[in-house]
Amino acid sequence: MAEQTALTDRRTDGGGRPDAAVVRDALGVGIAVGLSGFAFGVTSAGSGLSVWQTCALSLLVFTGASQFALVGALAAGGSPLTAAAGAFFLGVRNAFYGLRLSQSLSLPRAVRPFAAQWVIDETAAVSLAQPGRRAARLGFAVTGVTLYVLWNLTTLLGALGAEAIGDTDAWGLDAAGPAVFLALLAPMLRTTAERAVAVLAVFLGLGLLPVLPAGVPVLMAALAAPAVMYVEGRRRSHAEGRRGSGLAEESDRTRRDDPTDPNIRDRPYNRALPNDLAEQHDRAGQHDRGGQDDRGGQDGRVDTEEEQR
Repeated sequence: MAEQTALTDRRTDGGGRPDAAVVRDALGVGIAVGLSGFAFGVTSAGSGLSVWQTCALSLLVFTGASQFALVGALAAGGSPLTAAAGAFFLGVRNAFYGLRLSQSLSLPRAVRPFAAQWVIDETAAVSLAQPGRRAARLGFAVTGVTLYVLWNLTTLLGALGAEAIGDTDAWGLDAAGPAVFLALLAPMLRTTAERAVAVLAVFLGLGLLPVLPAGVPVLMAALAAPAVMYVEGRRRSHAEGRRGSGLAEESDRTRRDDPTDPNIRDRPYNRALPNDLAEQHDRAGQHDRGGQDDRGGQDGRVDTEEEQR
């Protein structure tokens, strides 16, 4: 029995990660983020939504950023239409996740409408990090189930306990969701360009927060990615241009300094060559001219003999 368990734990997807490792990572992400639903329940109840309205948001919308944006805009005094618009535009990013996941998961058509409910930041991150299709499907399923169940359960508990907690701002629970998301995002920023996008997005979001409606600064922060990509592309093209010109100059310099090139004796910088190289080129030139004179003399003798005949 122990051997069968060990073999099951080592099952891989064509040489990819073991199933146990995929499940472990998916459970870690699902539990960590799912517990932050408690903060959403408390924040939603504090913004004036009832318990059933709060639970309906988690059951039907199920995207933490959009839910926090909605209740945050309502708590700040924004109109329901403006709050819903901001939440909608934040949720649009999940459609792009779906396009990518449709290729890596390749789920049957009958399953896709149900799986679409679980297409969020966390499930996309876990699935796309896997090396094979089997591992991607497993990570998506485990993360989706764990996160959906915990998120809705903790949302209910938070909404019911909001009255007992009292002032939610004093506890700072509204920052739990963004803090968890940043903790998940930080290890993924491996390159300089990715870190630059993150830093620029933070500056755009915080700088535009006092002058734009709720939810819009987050959308404007998304402009950091194309801006950094443009600068990075210009920098690479400039570096490649300089590298190409350097190679051309080096090739030309090598050709000029080649002592075996017969044309080098006709160039003005031949005078700067060492004496032995200059003598070699002079002898080569005299030999070439002598050969030409010999051929010219032979041609002249042939013409004279023809005239005499």
